[in-house]
Amino acid sequence: MPTPDLDPTQLTREQVLRALRHLDREGPRMPLSTVYDLVYRGRRYAPRAVAQLAFRLALGQPEAAWPLAAGAPTNRVLERLDFTIATKRPTLANSPLDGDVAAQQDMQALYVGPEATPKPPKPAPAPTTETETQAHEPAPAYTLPTEPYGREQALQELFVSEGKLADALAGLRRRRNLILQGPPGTGKTFLAGRLAWLELGATDATRVEMVQFHPSYSYEDFVQGFRPDAQGVFRLQEGILPDFCRRAAQDPERPYFLLIDELNRGNLSRIFGELLLLLEADKRGPAHAVRLPYSPAEASRFFVPENVYLIGTMNLADRSLAPLDYALRRRFAFVELEPEFGEPLQQLLAAQGVPAAVVQRLTQHLTALNQTITDDPDLGPEFRIGHSYFCQPPASAAEAESWLTLILEQEIGPLLDDYWLDQPAKAAAQKRKLLG
Repeated sequence: MPTPDLDPTQLTREQVLRALRHLDREGPRMPLSTVYDLVYRGRRYAPRAVAQLAFRLALGQPEAAWPLAAGAPTNRVLERLDFTIATKRPTLANSPLDGDVAAQQDMQALYVGPEATPKPPKPAPAPTTETETQAHEPAPAYTLPTEPYGREQALQELFVSEGKLADALAGLRRRRNLILQGPPGTGKTFLAGRLAWLELGATDATRVEMVQFHPSYSYEDFVQGFRPDAQGVFRLQEGILPDFCRRAAQDPERPYFLLIDELNRGNLSRIFGELLLLLEADKRGPAHAVRLPYSPAEASRFFVPENVYLIGTMNLADRSLAPLDYALRRRFAFVELEPEFGEPLQQLLAAQGVPAAVVQRLTQHLTALNQTITDDPDLGPEFRIGHSYFCQPPASAAEAESWLTLILEQEIGPLLDDYWLDQPAKAAAQKRKLLG
């Protein structure tokens, strides 16, 4: 047989991919190696057998022998082509669960024996006085100062243009309800607070209320419901919204702002209830008051005052969340926020003493990474990396290089592993580019 004239180290990634496609078309995959596996898109292959097939296909010689030994020599060739080589995992080769992440997760729910019988709880000691049964929040030991706040100060703090800031304020005034949406880390919550301060003209915390929605948040928490009091007795209690609206109604000449962080993490139809109607800009005030379901017939009806403004934030990258329904969506104005690695961030870092080389490395690498994420059909622009990761620069210029490296390794890197969970080689390649 003639000696192959192809250097094994000159194999290309496309030739290896061709070998993997050939193996998948042939039916059951080859037995896995005893030490190492080549991992690609959730499947595992024997590295030397893959390299040998790629070598034969490249030469057009079906009997050509792969000249390198198994283990490190072969693995290095494949790793240089951005393939992931992993030590063998404890899963039976060619079993129905091999490469099937969902099925392996289901195995975690297998029956593992009866649960231990729980011990009966100890009876609580009887209180000696009524005051001992009451729970109280500790009295605040500080007061929040109120200072004037204007557009010039906002533009110095925010990574948005003056035009976008003006558009956001116009939408808030027109609809009285605004949603800031975009990828994680784009400053949505920060901007929500600054928009409220701009409309108030001051950093007045007494007229701003913030709440964060989550899957366990309910109508009973937000509007009204039966909840236990300090004595453990269920009583009809009001949530955050009626209390906030009552305060606003008693001060009708000044605006009040309710900020809802992570708006779409809650079941909005269930949380909002009657608010779905009362949020309308033309359904505000006592003339449109409604009776709440839990309230007795003689109770006062509920309305949203005209001076109440609602600002919500919404993360577009979490696909486990249901999209907003159209009835709720049409009651809000929407402002899209994007990662900003341009002049404002560069000026902020330079003003804090971060060397120009570090700033250039940061902006160039993150801009390139975001373009890769945008172009990926399984991700898209809503998964881009936001600039808020880098808004707290180090105290000294000497720490700048390690500051950036640690953020890329400890915060951005794990996120990329999650983004390309079924393509670890792609995640590894992008991390290498970031740290290069």
